[in-house]
Amino acid sequence: MLSDIEIAQAAKPKPISDIAEQLNIAPQDIMPYGHTIAKLSPVAIAKLQSKPDGKLILVTAISPTPAGEGKTTTTIGLADALNHIGKRAVACLREPSLGPVFGIKGGATGGGYAQVVPMENINLHFTGDFHAITAANNLLAALIDNHIYHGNTLNIKTVSWRRCMDMNDRALRSIALLNGFENPKTGFDITVASEVMAVFCLAEDLSDLKVRLGRMQVATDIDAQPIFASDLEAEGAMTALLKDAFQPNLVQTLEHTPVIVHGGPFANIAHGCNSVVATKSALKLADYVVTEAGFGADLGAEKFFNIKCRKANLQPDVAVIVATVRALKYHGGTELKELNQENIENLSLGINNLEKHINNLHKVFGLQVIVAINHFAQDTQAEIDALKHAVEALGCKAVVCKHWANGGVGATELAHEVVQVLAQKDLQKTSQFKLLYKDDISLMKKIETIATKIYGAAKVELSPLAAEKLGKLEKDHAHFPVCIAKTQYSFSSDAALRG
Repeated sequence: MLSDIEIAQAAKPKPISDIAEQLNIAPQDIMPYGHTIAKLSPVAIAKLQSKPDGKLILVTAISPTPAGEGKTTTTIGLADALNHIGKRAVACLREPSLGPVFGIKGGATGGGYAQVVPMENINLHFTGDFHAITAANNLLAALIDNHIYHGNTLNIKTVSWRRCMDMNDRALRSIALLNGFENPKTGFDITVASEVMAVFCLAEDLSDLKVRLGRMQVATDIDAQPIFASDLEAEGAMTALLKDAFQPNLVQTLEHTPVIVHGGPFANIAHGCNSVVATKSALKLADYVVTEAGFGADLGAEKFFNIKCRKANLQPDVAVIVATVRALKYHGGTELKELNQENIENLSLGINNLEKHINNLHKVFGLQVIVAINHFAQDTQAEIDALKHAVEALGCKAVVCKHWANGGVGATELAHEVVQVLAQKDLQKTSQFKLLYKDDISLMKKIETIATKIYGAAKVELSPLAAEKLGKLEKDHAHFPVCIAKTQYSFSSDAALRG
């Protein structure tokens, strides 16, 4: 069996100008990065604004095992399958971070015969977007230190802004600055966990990006008042560093389906979606846009809806939940080393995890849900039958997908099911999608709503320090959505607690 790398190396991608032509984008409206990668120019994006939007399909997943369950692979396979059955589809993905690429999860370009190419370029430096985000973040950190060194006219007392790099380096997570400053403790975060990355992916255009960067709080003064990036006049220089990075990247799958890959905030601490400008551009370029949200639906989908869709005024049309036999056995109690062994009993116990995700998306957010069973070679027919029967008992359609082994052809049943569901939705002429909470309730009420309705918590208790900090935020920030950091491996706050 060929490895993912061997499959990618054997691929013969089309010139990127041909992929742009499929989307009716003129050659002069792309900025090529070699023969198989390009950025959409500001002119190209401007020309799209008068076009109608296509259908937005969200691919999410059950709570994963540490190795992931193939959500990106399924996103790619579904996009390929839609084109295979004669539809006009585009996939919209996040950019890979070098941390996971060289860690346990590996790259983020799919796998097998459902891949985005050139895989090795995308998984490594790509078009330099993450390097630009790193530079913008660290420029702001340097400006803060330089301001203090040259007199500190803003009376900065406590700095909250941290540096970043796109690598897992434990030695840099906590460091001390040798500058005599009152609070020398700081550190490096991974670039995809930086606030610049989150802001970058929510901005609608460069002007909006500049405003959002300026609003980031970086410190407090001697009176405990917030100090923002705009107080240091940093937002203009930061935007200049991000000018080219802000343009979405165009690549292709092994089957030449267009793919827009742009931005990549982590979902366990940020909103876990590709950029707004990428998604909105894709909706103008195709009849069907297949996108994903990071990790399980409790993290990725919740934030996709309540943060990204709320702020960008997006209306998702259908949700696909990726489930695997191995993940359901894992959440039913099977140990990692035993996942390849048949275990119907633990599979049945793990269905509770899938049921909770289905109920969240269907009953809480109002979306029609389709379950995509991402097939693995070691899955037995008895396990597949048990999973399909359990899903049908929950009132959903379950479709076995073999896109990893067979490409788009292996996901055509899923593509047909998605098209059928969307056709029925069009006949109803009304969208059932709804957000979890309203803007005008308190931050505490928003936290309680997410914790009880999405995670299944009985109640929320805050420490005195957390209550004090939240109380300060309520004054000026109550109208914002909340973004909760949590483990991706469980509905609970305990990664070891499965189910």
